[in-house]
Amino acid sequence: MRKKIVAGNWKCNTTVKEGVELAKSVNELVLTSGAKDVVVVLGAPFTHLTSIVEAVDADRIDVSSQNCAAEPKGAFTGEVSASMVKSTGATYVILGHSERREYYHETSVTLNKKLTQVLEQGLTPIYCCGEALAIREAGTQNEYVKQQLDETIFLLPSEQLLKLVIAYEPIWAIGTGVTASTQQAQDMLSFIRGLIANKYNKEVAEEISILYGGSCSPSNAKDLFSQPDIDGGLIGGASLKAPDFLAIINAY
Repeated sequence: MRKKIVAGNWKCNTTVKEGVELAKSVNELVLTSGAKDVVVVLGAPFTHLTSIVEAVDADRIDVSSQNCAAEPKGAFTGEVSASMVKSTGATYVILGHSERREYYHETSVTLNKKLTQVLEQGLTPIYCCGEALAIREAGTQNEYVKQQLDETIFLLPSEQLLKLVIAYEPIWAIGTGVTASTQQAQDMLSFIRGLIANKYNKEVAEEISILYGGSCSPSNAKDLFSQPDIDGGLIGGASLKAPDFLAIINAY
C-alpha cells in the first residue's frame, strides 16, 4: 500500500534556532492533533539536520536534507555527502528540485550520481521532476517529464525504484501563488504512474508514492489529496508555518 506523505521543503530559510523552534512546533501539533497514517517529513538546511533530528519524535517525524553531493567524499569544498547526511540521523534526501536544476545546472548525469550515493546509504530519495511554463504552454509537458525520468530513475532496477518517492513540481506553480488545477495535477501524476507501469509493471507503479509539489496550501490540499494518484505533497512556503503545515497534513 502506498504511503501518504507530506514533506516540507524549507529551502534557504530559518536559522538553526528558528528551525528547531519550527520543528518542535510541528512535532507538538502532529502529536496532539491525532494525525495518523501520514508520513511527515521536514526538509531542512544541512546546518539544522542534527539539531532537528534530536528535537522531534522519530516515530512521527522524519527529517530530510534538501540535497547531497554527487561524490562520496574527497576534495569537494562546500559539499555534503550522503554519508554525512545519514550521520545526522536524517532519513530522506530531496533530489532534482527545479531550483537545483535551474540555478546550479544539475543535469541527469549529476543526479544519477547523487541517486547512487543516496541509495547506497539507505536513505530515501524524494526525486523531483516537472516542467517550466513555456513547456506547459507548448503542450509538451508529458514528453519533457518522461525524458527527465527516462534519463534518471527509470535506469534503476525495480527493487531500487521502490525505495524512492517521486515529486511532480510544475515549475510555473512554485512560489508564484498559481496552482495547477486539481485535474492538471491528477493527470500528470496518473501519467507518471502509467510510465512506471509500462517500464516495470502495474504492481511496482501501485507501490510508489507520487507527491504534488506546486503551491499546495491548506485551502487546496484536501481537494488535491482526494485524487487517486496524488499521495501527498512536497510543501514549500506553507511548511514554514506550523499551523498551515498541520492543516495540510490533516487534509487526509
